[in-house]
Amino acid sequence: MLDLGAVSLEWGSMLTQAIVFLILLWVVNKYAMGPLMAVMEKRRQHVENEISSAERNRQEAEALLAEQRKVLDEARAESKAIIDRAVKQASDEAAKIVAEAQAATESMKAGAKAELAREVEKAKAELRGELTSISVLLASKIIEKELDEASQKSTVDKFLAQVGDRL
Repeated sequence: MLDLGAVSLEWGSMLTQAIVFLILLWVVNKYAMGPLMAVMEKRRQHVENEISSAERNRQEAEALLAEQRKVLDEARAESKAIIDRAVKQASDEAAKIVAEAQAATESMKAGAKAELAREVEKAKAELRGELTSISVLLASKIIEKELDEASQKSTVDKFLAQVGDRL
């Protein structure tokens, strides 16, 4: 025993306590710390797996996003091409309709001109017929009356005035 004033140490008791402490440390290490460390190691591996899985998912999501953007860009380009084709087709169709309308208008004009020419010729033929009958009538009136030169001239002028009004 060692006496240091208020504290006294016994070597036997100290040795027993050290042995009990070492045994207790061994038991805690074997039955408490071993499983606790195993659980901690499993937890560490689980966290690492989750981190790597999250990283893989992030990379896959970025790849899918890039692919979706590419598909969207292709769809936009295709829709623009379709719209451009539709606009061109509509423009071509409008030009075709305008050309057909102009052709129909020209055809109608030509038909109207031809009809007008026929009507003019018909009217001229009718006037010639009337003129002939009026000439015969005038000649018969002239023959009925023996007129002097001034009367004949007056009668011819009247006749021409009447014919002129009818033409």
